[in-house]
Amino acid sequence: MSKVRVLVGTRKGAFILTSDGKRQNWDVSGPHFAGWEMYHLKGSPVNPDRIYASQTSGWFGQIIQRSDDGGKTWIQPGTPPGEKDTKQPGPPKGESNKFVYDTSAETGKPLTTHMWYDGTQHPWEFKRVWHIEPSLTDADTVFAGVEDAGLFRSTDGGKNWKELAGLRGHGTGPRWQPGAGGMCLHTIILDKSDPKRIYIAISAAGAFRTDDGGKTWRPINKGLYSQYIPEPTAEVGHCVHHVAMHPSHPNVLFMQKHWDVMRSDNAGDSWKEVSGNLPPTSGS
Repeated sequence: MSKVRVLVGTRKGAFILTSDGKRQNWDVSGPHFAGWEMYHLKGSPVNPDRIYASQTSGWFGQIIQRSDDGGKTWIQPGTPPGEKDTKQPGPPKGESNKFVYDTSAETGKPLTTHMWYDGTQHPWEFKRVWHIEPSLTDADTVFAGVEDAGLFRSTDGGKNWKELAGLRGHGTGPRWQPGAGGMCLHTIILDKSDPKRIYIAISAAGAFRTDDGGKTWRPINKGLYSQYIPEPTAEVGHCVHHVAMHPSHPNVLFMQKHWDVMRSDNAGDSWKEVSGNLPPTSGS
């Protein structure tokens, strides 16, 4: 009989729930990292025992954790050998937390600021990791979506991270503006039918797609309408909350936008609203 595992992140720690295919009885492991806010946990489709987790604290900051035994034990990737099992006073070490925006003269020089809440320009500042997306083909390769909105990739199991700066370098980066919860890159979708295609979504900039493995990107927000921004059909600036891909039709996408539910049948080239039959809500 098949087994089911659910990875749960909460404001007070992480939990791992396991059951058989009937899902009638569950074993609960946790809390892992008790007292820490867990922004995301995800297992590798290549090696299910490999789990990546993003934990954060307003006091201690952001830490990436990794388990290689299904959550029984955890390490912070990059911790020097001999120290990972040593009890240290204070918070976990931050070797796995080296998220540095590209400032190189070739690709990073113009990527200095984004728009702030009041419309002024504001420097890019790393705060936390919102989304972790392991590679579909390599357990040591993993992507991270961060706040302020940037996309990073590690090819050594989370030890070192490098920004895919082509996203912010698209040219619209200076016009991106935080939503109420910050300017977070909260969605990463890897297309199993096309290894060079990646989708991401940012609040409040919108959705973007690359077809060359992250070198170049383009906004895919045609058909979105956001009534409270200066230009309701703008190329960027939409408060997208989440995007999901159809499990068997990779060109079919579904989007939760601040006010609407949208669908695309052409890989995000255009969207149409499908929220007409959903129950009304009083908020977002």
